[in-house]
Amino acid sequence: MSHLFNLILVQPILNLLVWLYGVIPGHDIGLAIIALTCVVKIVLHPLFKQQIKQQRALQLIQPKIEEIRQKFKDDKEAQARELMALYKAEKVNPAASCLPLLLQLPIFIALFNVLRSITGTFDSGLLYPFVAHPGAINAVFLGLIDLSKPAWMLAVAAGAVQFVQSKQMMSHGAAKKPPTEVEGTPGAKDESMAAMMNKQMMYMLPVMTVVIGFSLPGALMIYWFTMSVLTVIQQWYMFREKPAAVPTP
Repeated sequence: MSHLFNLILVQPILNLLVWLYGVIPGHDIGLAIIALTCVVKIVLHPLFKQQIKQQRALQLIQPKIEEIRQKFKDDKEAQARELMALYKAEKVNPAASCLPLLLQLPIFIALFNVLRSITGTFDSGLLYPFVAHPGAINAVFLGLIDLSKPAWMLAVAAGAVQFVQSKQMMSHGAAKKPPTEVEGTPGAKDESMAAMMNKQMMYMLPVMTVVIGFSLPGALMIYWFTMSVLTVIQQWYMFREKPAAVPTP
């Protein structure tokens, strides 16, 4: 399993990072990590687009949800059945909003392994034939910050942008708690879990980012900070147009 993880994620990320380090003027590892983050964001864009689509769909069906709640307020079973049928008909899956974040975790772990292995000199046997070995890699970013060591300012910056990202997402239709009448039903579990995770992550994830960032190499915080900034820009662009209101049936 470890070999497969290295083959699929660690080695490609290592080669891409080393290649970027070699072609970027000044051979700055920090700029190479920023460029690498942009590539990862582009690769994950289809998943992020689907995430936004699901959140928009949740916004659009809110009038229908309210109509069902009022129509079947005295029949909880019928209400739950109609709501689940609505989610199915509209192809809404609130749990999908967590997928891009979960997919970033293996990439983050792989990047951690890569950065740990390339500090100073490293084994050239991991490089593809077309990637030139740069020799010793300078871990200083812009001549100021040693990215091989923890950098509190990067951790704080990453946490701050992470909070902006989470708040922006919550204010534009992130998964909300399902109606109380259907809580506990099998079909509502995904929505309840997604709502709970979104609310907790809005506050907990930025704090965890700062706390953990104080002990991680600054290179990882450069990645997390850049990824959060790109996500804020991406969300702003996709949220510019408000979804058209759906008339209550």
